[in-house]
Amino acid sequence: MTAHHLRLTQPLTPSGLPAVRLGEPWLDAYLDFLTARCRPNSVLAAGYDLKVFFTLIAKAPAEVTAADVLAFITAQRAGADTVASPVIAVTDDAAGAVSARTVRRRLSSVYGLYAFLLARGDVTANPVPRGLPTRRERDRPGSSRGAGTPLIRSARTLPTILNPDEADALTNALRTHRDRAMVAAMLLGGLRRCEVLRLRMEDLHVGQRQVFIAEGKGGHQRQVPISRRFFTALADYLALERPAEADRLGHGHVFCVLKGPRRGRPLSASGLDEVLDGARRRAGLPHATCHQLRHTCLTRLREAGMALEAIQAQAGHASIESTRIYLHLGDDWLAGQYRRAAEAIDAQTFSAHPASTSVRSITSPLRNQR
Repeated sequence: MTAHHLRLTQPLTPSGLPAVRLGEPWLDAYLDFLTARCRPNSVLAAGYDLKVFFTLIAKAPAEVTAADVLAFITAQRAGADTVASPVIAVTDDAAGAVSARTVRRRLSSVYGLYAFLLARGDVTANPVPRGLPTRRERDRPGSSRGAGTPLIRSARTLPTILNPDEADALTNALRTHRDRAMVAAMLLGGLRRCEVLRLRMEDLHVGQRQVFIAEGKGGHQRQVPISRRFFTALADYLALERPAEADRLGHGHVFCVLKGPRRGRPLSASGLDEVLDGARRRAGLPHATCHQLRHTCLTRLREAGMALEAIQAQAGHASIESTRIYLHLGDDWLAGQYRRAAEAIDAQTFSAHPASTSVRSITSPLRNQR
């Protein structure tokens, strides 16, 4: 099968687990490699990214060059169907255009593929450049090339969160104890959607008001404290709603389907999204996703004075850099920091120059500290 006739499938392995396949030997070998070290959704996303890339490039993996990669970037950002399409204005508003963040992810998948093939000796170089040299690097003899300007730049935007009234409206629009418990896990505990759905009965530590995250992002485990409101909704769900079929099936998952042919089976990600979308519509909210609930929780914790390192542990972030965004989401934090600094400047200025209130006198202490 040629690379431009790829078909993404998920056949079952002899062990009964789904395997991601594209029908090209090198690509399938890489996806098998990922399966042993990544989550199923990550493998599926990588498979889709590779399918998009090689379908657009229309070349076999061994034939891809750096020029093909750069042409792929242009085609994706311009919304073109092929890399040979005429060059048009590159904007996110173009019909079919892909966001810079999505293109970066797809390039990362392609780079990982060729790093794997390079390690195996199948190719002699990785065609995905790590970056482009800046003008200064080009003009400097012997300088390292390709490390200055990234291929794709994406703006770092602040995530959307719910205000207290929106959070209350969403909670009141939920129809079952199960749904209230799941939303509370994200809104009060900062859990990811996948972490909520993977909770098992043995992960619930009711006495300590904690849950054990056995399968967090990147395979990391952690103990997460959650408000009593979560455990109250959870107790009502377990006592009144959780189907008896769940115990007979023996999967151990906390949150299950409540009715229909899949009654008692673990709730899926699409099922949780459907629950949240329905509550959002009933509450009349313009936005409310699982990740926004998590962002809302972590932002409120920071506004309440929780240390950044503690928020990092609560969120399960591998790097504290991922946690720093909640400094900017918490408006009160920045305003408070500014007010304290401004009051200190005013105190220095007015004590030294009580009769002067000009801008020049106010900024003089800052100039003296340079």
